[in-house]
Amino acid sequence: MAIRPLLLPLALLALAASSAAVANLEIGFYSKTCPDAEKIVREEMAKIIAVAPSLAGPLLRLHFHDCFVRGCDASVLLESTEGNVAEKDAKPNKSLRGFGSVERVKAKLEAACPGVVSCADVLTLMSRDAVVLAKGPSWPVALGRRDGRVSSAAEASSQLPPASGDVPLLAKIFASKGLGLKDLVVLSGAHTLGTAHCPSFVDRLYNTTDGLVDPSLDSEYADKLRLKCRSVDDRAMLSEMDPGSFKTFDTSYYRHVAKRRGLFRSDAALLFDADTRDYVQRIATGKFDAEFFRDFSASMTKMGDVGVLTGTQGEIRKKCYALN
Repeated sequence: MAIRPLLLPLALLALAASSAAVANLEIGFYSKTCPDAEKIVREEMAKIIAVAPSLAGPLLRLHFHDCFVRGCDASVLLESTEGNVAEKDAKPNKSLRGFGSVERVKAKLEAACPGVVSCADVLTLMSRDAVVLAKGPSWPVALGRRDGRVSSAAEASSQLPPASGDVPLLAKIFASKGLGLKDLVVLSGAHTLGTAHCPSFVDRLYNTTDGLVDPSLDSEYADKLRLKCRSVDDRAMLSEMDPGSFKTFDTSYYRHVAKRRGLFRSDAALLFDADTRDYVQRIATGKFDAEFFRDFSASMTKMGDVGVLTGTQGEIRKKCYALN
């Protein structure tokens, strides 16, 4: 499964360049120290996704959850140690997957260029390639991130956007990371990939107060979800976030949301704000797929620059799960 070459408008290239300048990152950062870095990541990702296409969503989610806590510094990859509970063990991160794939790619890079490419850059590249391999857009990734030395479950629990959040709350969290309302509705489109465990949305099916289904959820869709999640205690079952298309990066997520079939409360909330609703309904028509792909590429570039460590900050981990 080959990744097609970058075919991007000049505006997106300019955005990548200007965004990188702000974050002190650089297109081609490893051109002298590890010239095949992106190729190594790309080829290994192609092998991973060919065997397990359902990993595209989880790998993209790993990058999201990393960037929203202490910035894009690979702190989400660190294991807990005696005396410290790391981000990956926070309740919102209990369902994260793909850690083994990150270590696999990092090992390939270490074999080729020991101690050169950061785990933060590895995760950023892998998230981009996951989207491309799922038939989504590609974009240039500025590199030069360094790895953080601090990882806190408490910070993850308090800073990650909740699946139950409404637009005002989510917009506030996004704004704290330098991301706007458009980034919120665009990056929500990542829910076109992947699955979710029942506890993340079961409160919409079995309201513990009155037993009624969330009225913002389409009743027929709710009935189908109840067949999978039979009680509030059902933790084993999974549901596709974009039914029928959860392994393909496309715009069908917005069509589900427009029909009140978004899986999470945060998806449904997009219809209760005028600006986000307009965007959902526009992309849901299926006439603006290219526009969404451009928007998603731009928002991913912005998110990838959040709170990055550069220069002599942080470190370059040899293994992503542990400090040097």
